[in-house]
Amino acid sequence: MSSPLDSPAFVDAIVILGAAGIVIPAFARFRITPIIGFILVGILLGPSGLGSLQGQYDWLQYLTINDREAIEPFAEFGIILLLFSIGLELSFKRLWSLRRLVFGVGAAELTISATLIGGALFLYGFPAQSWEGAVGLGLALALSSTALVLPMSGTKSPVGKAALAMLLFEDVAIVPIIFLLGAISPAMAAGSGWGDLGRTLLISGAVIFGMLVLGRLLLPRIFAQAARTKSPELFLAVSLLVIILASLATAATGLSPIVGALLAGLLIAETEYHGEVEVITQPFKGLALGVFLITVGMQIDILVILENWASLVLAVVGVVVVKAIVTGSLLRFAGARIGTATEAGVLMASPSETTLIVLAAASTAQLIQPQTAAFWQIVTAIGLTITPLLARFGHDMARRIELRGDNVSLDEEKTIEAQQTIIIGFGRVGKLVADMLKTHDQAFLLIESNIDVVASARREGYPIIFGNVSRNEMLDKLRLGHAQALVLTMDEPVLSVQIVKKVRAWVPDLPIIARARDTEHAAELYQAGATDAVPEALEGSLQLSEAILVGNGVAMGPVIASIHEKRDQLRQQIKADGNLEEEPVLKSRADQDDEASSEKLSPQS
Repeated sequence: MSSPLDSPAFVDAIVILGAAGIVIPAFARFRITPIIGFILVGILLGPSGLGSLQGQYDWLQYLTINDREAIEPFAEFGIILLLFSIGLELSFKRLWSLRRLVFGVGAAELTISATLIGGALFLYGFPAQSWEGAVGLGLALALSSTALVLPMSGTKSPVGKAALAMLLFEDVAIVPIIFLLGAISPAMAAGSGWGDLGRTLLISGAVIFGMLVLGRLLLPRIFAQAARTKSPELFLAVSLLVIILASLATAATGLSPIVGALLAGLLIAETEYHGEVEVITQPFKGLALGVFLITVGMQIDILVILENWASLVLAVVGVVVVKAIVTGSLLRFAGARIGTATEAGVLMASPSETTLIVLAAASTAQLIQPQTAAFWQIVTAIGLTITPLLARFGHDMARRIELRGDNVSLDEEKTIEAQQTIIIGFGRVGKLVADMLKTHDQAFLLIESNIDVVASARREGYPIIFGNVSRNEMLDKLRLGHAQALVLTMDEPVLSVQIVKKVRAWVPDLPIIARARDTEHAAELYQAGATDAVPEALEGSLQLSEAILVGNGVAMGPVIASIHEKRDQLRQQIKADGNLEEEPVLKSRADQDDEASSEKLSPQS
């Protein structure tokens, strides 16, 4: 009886699953996108990495992947699931609202980028055959990666909306591009490809129209029946079946299967079951995309890169610079903020997974030589590998541009007034505190270490400066000895305790109010010297309990009494946890109102 390890497909599955189990948690621990990890796995375990040593060490066959073609269908399925999930996040109304970006900026970006890249290559003499080869290369390299860009940008931010619109146009344009390359091929009659293109578009339009009509009629009923069974397995099976059938329908007409997947997502998004479908298909999308990224890494041969590093670097930089400038300029011309245009331009600058498809079509049509196609395949793989780095670079550059545009300097020296409240952290808690102080005409200054938040807050009119309070010199600049109070709202328990200790040692009389996660954290803050520590989870639980009890018809008096009793228990717990000599003061809003009323009624007032 043969062992499962004798099957190459079984071994490849083990290697891929093992890589996913190692890469995802390892890179998440260091806050690095797993995209780079999967590509590195493909380089290391692919035929150009350890796989090339199988002839010398037989045991490597159980740790490497040599048959890229065998796992490519799973990689394509990952891209199909990605487009399906994008469709789930959209709606026909939202898609219609993007029409100007899709058919305006998207069409212009693809056309201008292809013209500039193809023209430069033709003048340089890279596709030695003819101008047709330059057209093929220009169109291939002008495409951007849907599989990598959208997971990083999302679809709801300004950058995500711009990227989605342009990528949608590119995905729809793939089939006309392939037909165009066939039509201009020297191996075909001059006009034969255009007739095929017309027939394909006509049939595809009819199929898409039929899918839209049948989908609206049948999908709600199908998913309703699956939901009634209360079987997650059946619900998942129906979801995957819908995705596969929609992809096969568009693929059979000559369109890309990802168009069918996007339509399926759009149709399900109009039903009440889209949330459940999105959750249940998410793990499959992530794993299949990991397989796709591994196939990208398998195309990179380190030895070839070392031998031709100068040409490859020049090619990658040239493509990235041209696409970034074109995309950013078009978005800026269309009215996007300069930061949004910059970030989207850099993010969209690398080639795409579909670039490999167009390169293969150009090679088959004899527009470019096989060795030329192989060179640009390596350029594409390198471009996909550096896409996360481009995303980070574009994000940082865009934020700095916006900061300068909003007159925000990272090193700016701002006059810090005396008797003002210093608030460290401008998240949801810090913003609420600042709004309350503003309502009562209290002077305050916000400190935040996230430059995105600083730029946004400045635009909204908040007095805020950029700074990292983990550095002593930053705390020195705040002149806390002249401050009215210090409020710590950031959700960083260790750092907040450290700051309280430092500040209390410097300014013994300064009121320090700190946000605490729970009673244990509150006890640590009190030990460090905080004047007040508010355990947000517990106070939120008390308020929630009060709302539930009152809603259930319990009289307000007993409810308030029980809340006070529970708060007293919390005081005792914090005292015990922190070994405090005195109980900390946990004042509710009602307590403070009662005290204020008593002061007004007292004879001394």
